[in-house]
Amino acid sequence: MIVIDVETSGTDPYKNSILSIGAIDFSKPKRQFYEECQIEKDREYTEEALNVNGFKKEDLTSPKKKTLENVLNEFFEWMKPVEDKTIGGHNVNFDAGFLNYSFKRYNINFSFGHRVLDTHSLVYASLLSRGLKIPLKNEKTNINSDYVFNYVGLPSEPKPHNALNGAKMEAEAISRLIFGRKLLNEYDNYDIPEYLSKI
Repeated sequence: MIVIDVETSGTDPYKNSILSIGAIDFSKPKRQFYEECQIEKDREYTEEALNVNGFKKEDLTSPKKKTLENVLNEFFEWMKPVEDKTIGGHNVNFDAGFLNYSFKRYNINFSFGHRVLDTHSLVYASLLSRGLKIPLKNEKTNINSDYVFNYVGLPSEPKPHNALNGAKMEAEAISRLIFGRKLLNEYDNYDIPEYLSKI
């Protein structure tokens, strides 16, 4: 599995652009990928998106950054050794939608499949198995990423969001939810709640 998080210039892959990609090889978590890129020339950005990811307007067109095409090709090469390229994370369909659209746009012969592993479903199932109520908002589940991280004993995600940091925290959460064990050394100081511990 590849745990992925992307930061973008908005929420629409047809109008907006990927700005950074963070990924963890879940079977070999020391194998990590992170790159930032310029906004695509014909793409828009929203202030709301920049507030979330911390990119400034001048960052979007910085000549010091690679193009999205270059970053996607590097990411494609990085993924090649991973046997199981199932995508994992939190808002996985959002990330996969941007990546698959961008792969197609730049004629990179790859796309993530429809089947994903997401932390929302894992926490939802865990709550049900413990006989607890699902947190709701407007009669729909309200299990956001910070809820997931807190549920597994991690702090809320630092703001502004960073794609690699998001991928790391999501991978750590998946490990705790499935195996009841820690994955990355940087989260050693955060204990796993007893209800998730398999020891």
